[in-house]
This record gives sequence, C-alpha cells and structure tokens, in this order.
Amino acid sequence: MGSDSRVESVLDELTTEEKLRLVRGRADPTGRATGFLAGVDRVGVPPLRFVDGPLGVRDGKATAFPASIAVGATWDPSLARRLGAALATEARAKGHRVLLAPGLNVIRVPTCGRNFEYLSEDPRLSARVGAAYVEGVESNGVGATAKHFVANNQERNRDEIDVVADERTLREVYLPAFRAAVEAGASAVMTAYNRVNGTYMSEHAPLLRVLREEWGFTGITVSDWWGTHDGVAAAKGGLDVEMPGVSPLDQFAPRSRLLGALSTVGLSERLGIDPPLYWRPVDRFLADDGQPDPYPSAFFGDRLRRALESGAVDESVLDEKVRRVLGLYERLGAIGRSDDPPVRSVDRDAHHDLAREGAIRGTVLLANDGVLPLGGAETLAVVGPNADEAKIGGGGSSEVTPTRATSPLVGLRERAPEVTFERGTERVPNPSMFDTPWDTLARRVRSGGDIGSAVTAAAAADVAVVVVQDAATESEDRDGMALPGDQDRLVAAVADANPRTVVVCRSSGPVEMPWLDAVGAVVQTWYPGQTDGEALAAVLYGEDPGGRLPVTFGRRFADYPVAGESRYPGVDGRAQYDEGVFVGYRGVDRDGVDPLFPFGHGRSYATFVYDDLAVEHASDGLEVSVTVENCSNRAGREVVQAYVSPPEGPVDRPERELGGFAPVALEAGERRRVDLSVPRRTLARYDEADGWTVDAGTYAVAVGRSSRDHRATGRCDLGESPNA
Repeated sequence: MGSDSRVESVLDELTTEEKLRLVRGRADPTGRATGFLAGVDRVGVPPLRFVDGPLGVRDGKATAFPASIAVGATWDPSLARRLGAALATEARAKGHRVLLAPGLNVIRVPTCGRNFEYLSEDPRLSARVGAAYVEGVESNGVGATAKHFVANNQERNRDEIDVVADERTLREVYLPAFRAAVEAGASAVMTAYNRVNGTYMSEHAPLLRVLREEWGFTGITVSDWWGTHDGVAAAKGGLDVEMPGVSPLDQFAPRSRLLGALSTVGLSERLGIDPPLYWRPVDRFLADDGQPDPYPSAFFGDRLRRALESGAVDESVLDEKVRRVLGLYERLGAIGRSDDPPVRSVDRDAHHDLAREGAIRGTVLLANDGVLPLGGAETLAVVGPNADEAKIGGGGSSEVTPTRATSPLVGLRERAPEVTFERGTERVPNPSMFDTPWDTLARRVRSGGDIGSAVTAAAAADVAVVVVQDAATESEDRDGMALPGDQDRLVAAVADANPRTVVVCRSSGPVEMPWLDAVGAVVQTWYPGQTDGEALAAVLYGEDPGGRLPVTFGRRFADYPVAGESRYPGVDGRAQYDEGVFVGYRGVDRDGVDPLFPFGHGRSYATFVYDDLAVEHASDGLEVSVTVENCSNRAGREVVQAYVSPPEGPVDRPERELGGFAPVALEAGERRRVDLSVPRRTLARYDEADGWTVDAGTYAVAVGRSSRDHRATGRCDLGESPNA
C-alpha cells in the first residue's frame, strides 16, 4: 500500500473524537517531551514526541552544542548539516521524533533576548545554513521544525506585539530562510507568538497560505506553546496542531507529585471557578510580559468540537489537518507501530568532538595586535566573573544539561605553565526558566570578586585573559548593549595594568566595547556550549578559528536601523518595520554609519590574497570565481564573501547584499580557485504587482572578507533580464 493510500485508509477509520486527538497536544505521561501527541492506538498511530533542541536535546543530559548564532558565524552549511544530524541522533535515542529547531528568525534587534538561537541578520546566510541544518536533522529520521514563523524579532511583549510590515519587506528579509527550510524538507513549521499586520500568526491565513500554495509545504504547522488565541480562526487560518493543548497544570503534572495531585482533584473545575484558582497567583506574581498567557488552553479541544458540531468549522477542514499529521507519521515510518523504539547508539565522544569543532569554527577573532596566538610559555591571569564555568547557552526553552563541560579556566590551565584566577567582579547570573530559589541563593553565595585583586594578578602575568559575558534569555530582551555589571570597568582596569590583555566575549549578540583600543585582542565566542574552555584554548594557542560575524557590531544601539521607539519596542503594541529591507548591515550602509565591526568581519592568523576575479551571467544567476592564496607560513581559514550591488532602478535597494559565500581552509602557501553562485532570487527584488523581479542593467560584484572589506571587484550586465 502506498503512503498516500495508507494515510487515507487510516483517516477513513478515525472518529471525530480521534481526529481531535491528533491536532492537539497533551501532557507526556513520562514528563520528558516538550510536546506530545497521544496518537490513536486502535488504528496503529502511536504517540509522537516533540523535544526542544536548537542547542541540544532538552531531555536529561545531552550534548550542548554551540549556540545557533555561533553556527551562523561558521558560515559553513556542511558543518550545520553535521550538527543537525547529530542532534537528530540524540533526539531519537531518547524516543523523540520531532526536533523543535532550527530558529530562523532574522536578527533585527541587537538586544533581542533570543538572538543566540538565531543564525544571522542576513536572509541569504540564514537560509543556506538553516537549510543545511534541516537536511541534517531530517537525514536521521527526525522531523525538523522551522521556527518562529514569522517576524518574531523581539522577546519584549512578543506574545502581543503587532508587527507592521509591507509585503516586500516580509518577502525579501523575513521569509527566505523559512522558504529554504521548506525546500530542504522540513517536517514542521512553528507559528510565532506575535501578530503581523493585525493578525496572530497562529491564525494568519495569508502567510500560512504562502507556505502551502506557493512553496508546496506538505508538513504540519504547529503553534508555539500556548500561542493559540482563537480556535475557529486558527483552524480556518491553517494551523494544524495546537501545542501544548493543555493547561500548565496538566503539562507539568507528570513531573511533580504536587501538580499531579492538584490536576487529579480538579477543584476549580468541580466548583466551576474560571479562571482556575491555581492560575490567579501565577498570573499575578509569576508570569512576565514576555510569556504568553497559558490560560485558557485547548482551543483545539472542546472549543473546536463545538465549532464542528455547530457548522462554524467544516469537518473537511479537520480532515485536512489530520491528513497532514498522518503524513508526518508516515514520513517518519511510524504508522503501524505500537510505539517508536528509541535508537540507542549515540557516540557521545564523537558528538563532543563535533561540538568542539563547531565552537572553534564559530569563534570570531575580532581584533588582534599580535598578542595572539599564544606561544605556550606565557603565564596567564584569567579574570572574569564567570570564567570558571562553561557558557552553555541562554535561558529558556533551549537550555541543555550537558554531558560534560569545560570552563575557560580549566581549558587554559591545561595549556599554560602557570595560571592565576580572579573573578574581578560579581558573577553574572545565567538566567534560567528552571531556576529554583536555592539555585539563585547558591550563585549569590559564590559571586564575589574585586577589581583590585584582578588588576594585581594581571600585572604579574605575561598575558591577561578577561572573560566577559551577557545574560540573555527567552521571554525578555537585554536592557542595552553594555555588558552587565562592572565588566567594562574590569576590562579597562586590567588592560591598564597589562597591555597584553585578551578579552573573550561570550555574548548572545553585539555588545558595546568602550575599552577596545586599550586591549591587545578580542575573541568573540558567543555561547560555545560544553566545550567552551577546550575550544577557547585551541584558538588562543594557534588553531585558526575561521568564524566571521553573522551580525553587525555597532558602537551603540543608535547605530542600528531599528533605533527609534516606533520601530522597537513599538508604540501602543505595534512595531513599525518601516526601515523596510534595510535591516542590519543594509541599513548601516544606507545611513553611513561606521560600525565597530562590519557584517562578515573576522581576522585570521594567516594572510590571504585575492586575484583573478571572474563574474559571468548564468541561467540561474551569476557565477563568480576568484583565486585565493594563503601567503603566510601557517594554515588558515577564510570565508570568501561576494556582495552584489544592483543597477539603479525604480525602487530604493540596499547598496550591497550578500550574494554568495564559501568557507575555505588553506595550507601555508596554498592557492585555490573558489567558485561562488549568486542565485537569481538574490539578485531580485519583490514587487507586490509583478512578484520577484530582476532589474535589467549592470550588477557590480565585490568579493572579499566582509561587507566593508573588498579585495576584488567585477561587473556583469544582465541586459533585459526577465522576472525571477
């Protein structure tokens, strides 16, 4: 029996009540899954488990891979594909068949609390790396979930904010990565909490139709957790599955005896109290502005049943949703099983090595006046409020419990002949949605430090390594670009005592660096994951990292095109995206801003020379090739980047846009021809009347090391080119 006929056969056997079981999440009886579909045993449809996982599987101990922004900083789709495959292996080993990753939202706001879960400010970079990640997940029998569709670019008021954006902006900036994920075979797309042009994404029929009718998406759409607001509107709008489909009390009851008892008693339901008694103190004292209201829940439960009975929703609408859910089961080979047996073969050592490779490759050498690489004989003073702990990730649903972890302090002690450690200032709290009061107290007990002791240690060492960090989390944005606490003052004081100061910045995105001119080197490691200290030591002692910035580092928030209250955080619940397509470096270029570090920037321990650029018109875009030579006496990594400038046309377009890129590893003295493809879609602009349009004329191509550092230029006349 073919897959389509098998799906139709099962669908024909289902009752309405059983169909409703397949479009609404339930509490996982084991308490381990993030999302759970109960299945219908009678017709051979087993339970299906969904698990959080952009940075690692959130179920017990798992490999804590580098944060997504670090993966974006590798500019390497092949590495992203391997990371996705490893994540899928660990998910299956724990009995999960759908991974709630990757996050594909464009980094629009530099202080967004969830930037560490996203790949880039550029749609082309996000699309290529994100698609490869999806391919890796899907290759190992796990469904990938592209999220959060679409325009979830801030955590502040994320569950209510109304994004006001024109179609061109959505098409050119915010949708391309999702389209690439669909084309790469993503099994699911998660709708965002926010509204777009007045409509919640869980019920946004026009944008959800883009998925189905234009891109040919055949997978399921699933709400973000408690992100459904109207069951009828969501059902008609194109949402397939409501998650988690239960109240917080029911969702977490399997993990807590107290919550389980409360759920069993059901006192509020017995007394007819609405909202429930337990929810009132939660809403009053615990819920914050960045979290959705989990009450009421289960819009695809009794509410949808009543809508079907009254005729407000036709049964065929439900059938189509169930057909897609069953299609996912069929795709995963799950129909006909009583349950899906876990795959138990996980090579933890191999995954640890892969995490280490990703952390090294995602590290960006921002500045270096010759202090790095270290020679091996230097004594070190390691300074920093959290330098004695690995930076696993940010707070929220992507939190991972690592299988092991190495701090910067431990990693450097394994390489240096002598290391002293001083905290220097109070510990920066790592926010967690799972913290208990005891966790908070424990951090405070061991959080002390003073700048004077750090300065003394730095002055006595050959090199000072200052590890700084921010504290980002889902559900709230950072309150500014400055490092938390006294860290900026600490760096300045240490640098004054020892000019051979290396700053290691573990941040979720751009931060201010008022001390930049006083230090010897700056290394950006993002949130490196469990191999933090190992990867850092490898880079400081000479392994060329190869990372390049996937976001522009401005000197201050005002450098970014989103500066201005109407654009961020919004006024009267509406965020105006009237900067249009001029997001990130596009807007910085338009406004004539001199950034601290431009998009694509990153230094190497090697020296590269570009020559012999060729640009040719191809049927599907432009073909660009250039020769790159490593002129140094050591191996190095380069990321060759091609930026395209359009001809003058009827609409305002960015001065230059990333067209293609390729990471390249070259041995000392090696010379290689590097080929880049610039797709027609990248050359095109979106016109609301004519769709994707390639303007006729001459396109300039600049190839080099960043959006501002061009080593070779060329031109290509496309003539009277037809629409894309």
